[in-house]
Order: sequence, then structure tokens, then C-alpha cells
Amino acid sequence: MAQDPKIVVVVPTYNEVESLPVLIAQLRELGQPNLHVLVVDDNSPDGTGKLADELADELAGSGGGTISTLHRQEKDGLGRAYVAGMTRALADGADIVIQMDADLSHPVSVIPAMVELLTRTDAAMVIGSRYVPGGSTASEWPWHRKALSAWANLYVNAILHLHVRDATAGFKAWRSSTLAALDLPSIRSNGYSFQVEMNYRTVQRGLPIVEVPIRFEERAQGASKMTLKVQLESARTPWKLRFARH
Repeated sequence: MAQDPKIVVVVPTYNEVESLPVLIAQLRELGQPNLHVLVVDDNSPDGTGKLADELADELAGSGGGTISTLHRQEKDGLGRAYVAGMTRALADGADIVIQMDADLSHPVSVIPAMVELLTRTDAAMVIGSRYVPGGSTASEWPWHRKALSAWANLYVNAILHLHVRDATAGFKAWRSSTLAALDLPSIRSNGYSFQVEMNYRTVQRGLPIVEVPIRFEERAQGASKMTLKVQLESARTPWKLRFARH
């Protein structure tokens, strides 16, 4: 990998007009060389996509990376947004692709450590994990939400044997070669089960996964996208993956 690999942070958005500028500022303050941000906006009615374009124009030519926006015309799920963003990042020559939420729940400060692991080890993907030593969930979460999150990880691992502590995590850093090997266009899962399918494909191909501890924060702005439809898909996906024909 190059000494200063091209890093593209893929950030799906839907009604994140308040948190997106904060996230962009945090990413730029990292001082990480050759870091670029790709906002994948699903036609947010609150103007998030327009704001992303304005931020991109404002910071154009300032050096140290770029911001760009991929506008999608419909909101058809987190998984579809990530596939579109990752595909664009690979086409644009990314060496490392980082996926993270726009709601400030993922700690930007961990990105340099994730990048370092990809550059100095054979890790195919690095997970920002709540469930390895040193990791934690938001203190604001009620006990039943913490229990549901922990149970979801046990459920996924019991069915798929991933041996990943945080199988449902959405904060990850990928080698471009790993994403290319996973055949992104054929990913079928949407919503949060997208994370499980991506992990499963990585494990099935014998590619090493490393987890680093993070503190997962409660979203700072906006509303959760966790609908009943998303929860049902998340429950079905491990079984579909296990019994699918290969």
C-alpha cells in the first residue's frame, strides 16, 4: 500500500443537515493525509444533499482532501447507499474505504488507528467495536437497548460462526482489494443486515478481520432509522446467508 494511501470516508445521509457539518469539521481536524469524504445522500427533504454540495464548494482547492456528493433519487436503505458509495470510491481510486454514520455516534478519533492497522498488518478489514476490551456503548442507552444489541451479536454469531465480537457494527475500514473481492453489486441485504452480510462474505473468503475498541455514542441529532421492517430483515438475514446456495 502507498505511503499515504487514498482514504475515502463514505457517509450515507438522510436528514442529517445538523450533524453533517460537525462530522466534516471533525474529519478535517484529524489532519489525516489524503483523506476524502463522499456523502451519499438519499434526496433528504431537509436539504442535507444541498448542504453537502455547498461544503464541497467551500472547501474545494483548500488542499488536504476533498468532499464530494453522490445524489440518489430515492431512499431505499442503508445497504444500497453503502454499495453505491463504495462502488464510487473504488472507481475513484481509493486504497482504503471507511464507512461511518453521519449522526456523530462513531468516534472520528479512531480513524488513524484503523488506517494504521490496514497499512502495517495483513488485516482485510478493521471494525470499530463496542464489544472488545476497552469498547463500550452509550451511557444514555437504557438497559433493554444494551441487552438487545448484545443479544443481536450473539444471535448472528450463533448462526454464522463469524467469531467477530461486534458483528452488527457500522464503523469499518476496508482495504479496496477486500471490497473488490466481495462482489459489491451482488450484495442483497439492506438496512443494518448489510453489515452482517459484508462480515459473512469477508469470513467466507478467509480474509482476516481485526477489531479496535470504540465508545459508541448516542446519535447527537435527528431520529433513528431503525424501523420494524429493518429489524425483521436483520433477524432473517443470518438464516438466509447460512442456507443460501454458493
